[in-house]
Amino acid sequence: MPEGDTVLQTAARLHAALAGRVLTHADLRVPRFATADLSGRTVLDVTARGKHLLTRVEGGLTLHSHLRMDGAWRIYAPGERWRGGPGHQIRAVLANTDRTAVGYRLPVLELLRTSEESKAVGHLGPDLLGPDWNPGLAVERLLAAPDRPLGEALLDQRNLAGIGNVYKCELCFLARVTPWLPVCALPDGTLPRLVALAHRLLDANRERPTRTTTIRAERRPRPDPSAPVPGKRPLPPLRVQEPLYVYGRGGRPCLRCGTPIRKIDQEDRPTYWCPACQSGPTP
Repeated sequence: MPEGDTVLQTAARLHAALAGRVLTHADLRVPRFATADLSGRTVLDVTARGKHLLTRVEGGLTLHSHLRMDGAWRIYAPGERWRGGPGHQIRAVLANTDRTAVGYRLPVLELLRTSEESKAVGHLGPDLLGPDWNPGLAVERLLAAPDRPLGEALLDQRNLAGIGNVYKCELCFLARVTPWLPVCALPDGTLPRLVALAHRLLDANRERPTRTTTIRAERRPRPDPSAPVPGKRPLPPLRVQEPLYVYGRGGRPCLRCGTPIRKIDQEDRPTYWCPACQSGPTP
């Protein structure tokens, strides 16, 4: 399932392609809204709310979509071949004279009144990348179920919106606890710091094409060949770390200690952790 930073980038691409332009063609390929016609209406904006996408259209309407595990929005120029998947996977087409946005495999697609967007996203907690971000409220909601495993609590969008499975694993590693540790068992002061770290990580990746949670070492500059330093050899470039500490690295050595990273499902989602660096219960 895409993380909040990925959904934000998708919203930005859709906004750039559609906002301020009149729809020349609109096709919603779900039975409930198959007869809805948005053609002739201007797209006002496209906004991300947690992992939800809200495409607001002239006339007080909002097209709400959610990518879940496999959904995607692709943008095409006129005459460009659509490559997002076979035609039967297309759920939405929004086109103007310059661009066409095609939604593939969208498990959630509904048309609602803009004034009633809360029906779709009102249950969400503070958005890590939104103007409503409130770390205190996020901590309060996480503590509301103190016996819940931390990994499950972080994934619950009602607590804070935007964390997916990748960030869940990475945040638990950075906190040096397993995802199965109850929220109430975290050392004093850890939860507020973890929430603040979650915000920093998503914000740092909001415009990056490749997500990273590790500190990347910069290459040391080599001396100017035209002005060599006698008796000194140029330093070799430092090794650049891998982008993620544990996620997707099952069986490979931990970047901190070298212990093989372990993998097992938590709530039917692959979960990665280092048995040496992270303390707490495991399955």
